[in-house]
Amino acid sequence: MKMKNGILFLVLLLPTILMAQDNDTRWKIVNNGSIEWTIEPNDPHDDHIEMSGERVSLWLQYSVDSAQNLQLSRTVIFPTFRLKPNDTHGTLMVSFTDSDLPRFFLNMTPLKPGLINGYLNRGLTEKVIAINHSGIMQITSNVEKIDKTRVTNKLILKRTLWPSADLPAAIEKYVFINSDDRPFNVSMEYNLKEMRIDTLHSTGGPHRVFAYTVNDGVNTLQPGDSAVFAVVYQAVRNGESLVKININDEVKKRINLIRAIKEPLQLITPDPVLNTAFAFAKLRVGESIYNTKNGYINSPGGFRYHAAIWANDQAEYTGPWFGYAGYKLGMEAGLNAYRWFAKYMNPGYKPIPSSIIAEGTDFWDGAGDRGDQAMIAYGASRFALATGNIETAKELWPLIEWCLEFSHRKINGDGVVESDSDELEGRFPAGKANLCTSSLYYDALLSASMLCKELDKPKQLSDSYLNQAIRLRVEIEKYFGARVEGFDTYRYYKENVILRSWICIPLTVGIYDRKEGTVDALFSPRLWTVDGLATQAGDKTFWDRSTLYALRGVFASGETGKALDYLKKYSERRLLGVHVPYPVEACPEGDQKQLSGESALYCRIFTEGLFGLRPAGFRSFTISPKLPEGWNEMALNNINAFGNTFDINVKRDGSKTIVQINRGVEGPIIKKWDGKAPLLIGL
Repeated sequence: MKMKNGILFLVLLLPTILMAQDNDTRWKIVNNGSIEWTIEPNDPHDDHIEMSGERVSLWLQYSVDSAQNLQLSRTVIFPTFRLKPNDTHGTLMVSFTDSDLPRFFLNMTPLKPGLINGYLNRGLTEKVIAINHSGIMQITSNVEKIDKTRVTNKLILKRTLWPSADLPAAIEKYVFINSDDRPFNVSMEYNLKEMRIDTLHSTGGPHRVFAYTVNDGVNTLQPGDSAVFAVVYQAVRNGESLVKININDEVKKRINLIRAIKEPLQLITPDPVLNTAFAFAKLRVGESIYNTKNGYINSPGGFRYHAAIWANDQAEYTGPWFGYAGYKLGMEAGLNAYRWFAKYMNPGYKPIPSSIIAEGTDFWDGAGDRGDQAMIAYGASRFALATGNIETAKELWPLIEWCLEFSHRKINGDGVVESDSDELEGRFPAGKANLCTSSLYYDALLSASMLCKELDKPKQLSDSYLNQAIRLRVEIEKYFGARVEGFDTYRYYKENVILRSWICIPLTVGIYDRKEGTVDALFSPRLWTVDGLATQAGDKTFWDRSTLYALRGVFASGETGKALDYLKKYSERRLLGVHVPYPVEACPEGDQKQLSGESALYCRIFTEGLFGLRPAGFRSFTISPKLPEGWNEMALNNINAFGNTFDINVKRDGSKTIVQINRGVEGPIIKKWDGKAPLLIGL
């Protein structure tokens, strides 16, 4: 590596492990839909957040001490700039601390502490007063110069940080506002730093990363005037030249990206926390889409998982969500994920790898068969139905059919599906056959039966899938149904005698035979913690994904009051608590990284749980809305699915529920629901 004009370093900064603690609503929702932390003295706190664009992720660690001093660490991640070995984690990452920034001056005094003519500068103080998240991070501070006993030269400093929407660059913008009653000078020194990573360490290199200043120089500010500066962190490919970007264009592109993700499929309930958490989760899953050499792809993110896909995260979690979400780039990314997996179908029915990595050029299968084929068939069939696009369904059908046949060949003598492990990849025992794999296969068979009809497949094939599902449901009850720790619920695998969080999975696929015991077990002190479900009773480890599945399943089963109470607690903690504003992966492993798949699962609590949506065909779906007590109405607006754009409005009418589907110029579909069998809606 060759360094120019200062030291930049490649390092994986480990975040502070955020252990479970009592709920602390540090943040509040503001009128524009963002969240804000108003900072007071003697309230130290640190956190981290990830924001993404097509060619970059920006991971920020921020810390405020008791005196309201700020520390920032910026790790800029370039998913399509690959390192050696070009494996799952072979992504170029560069970290910048505050000491790497250019100096700012108020008149002749530097903003940050340092030596001036041999004397330590203590004349300037910066106190952070607020941090705001909206998909763009803004930090507001008061900057004051203390001259002997009085305060002079007062400034407001607004830092704004965001990733470029489509370039391999992240931007840090500074706006200084003169809040004094007299003019003074504000300046930023010129700086250009370059790092080169030669071909010994890079694939397709040498890669270059620049940090450069924008609008450097001196500005004389009259009272009320402002000056704008910026630092850009940008990667440049081998053989290309640095072309400096336009800051105003970049913030407009980021705002437009946020709007494109948030405008479709809007949740409207009487609870602003739920509405806001839903909007943020939509943003996280929608922004984490990277423009790779093999097309757009959604990736988990989280500091480690970029330009790659997994059968659980992308095929099972985000694919079905993108079928509803109405975000065009998400639809493309969802389809591309299934295309990447389809390349590994084979006549010998060897497992499709769990993960396709390095922009689609390699794979990882280190955990063997995790039930990945059931995950893929489950997600691809739901995605194909929800898009309402026959050409998409035709393209995905061979993959769905292959994965169903693979799973069918894995059925053991007890009638359930065997796999080497599950998505936790051996972290916790899963036996030879686990509840998740068989449940996902069951749901995939139901969807495949519906797809057969839409694609004019032989009735014999549709009936075969349906009959297999009926038999499998019986075997799931016989094999997994059990009394565990005093609850009539499920054992996760044959030898299992301890409650596991994934006993929730049957509820999410419409199996309610043991719903009472299962719901009681999920919300018992044995499993439920302040951070949601423990993976296993008696263990401190939690993975949000099982909590999100559980909340969805409890809503779907009709236990609306219980589900809402726990959903509100969970949502408040994740949106306004100590680590915000998104659902997280796991703890202690993963340090609560904000992976995109968990945000998709959060959104699906509402679409598939609270509203009870289930694809039934290219132009049809079932709905069983669970309007909570105390709510008179709720809505999902601007849904783009099943070949239509429509709204769903749910209102209370005595003991019944009115479901109204609005389709623009076409007349509304209005139906009364008695709370029993789901309504079938044809568009």
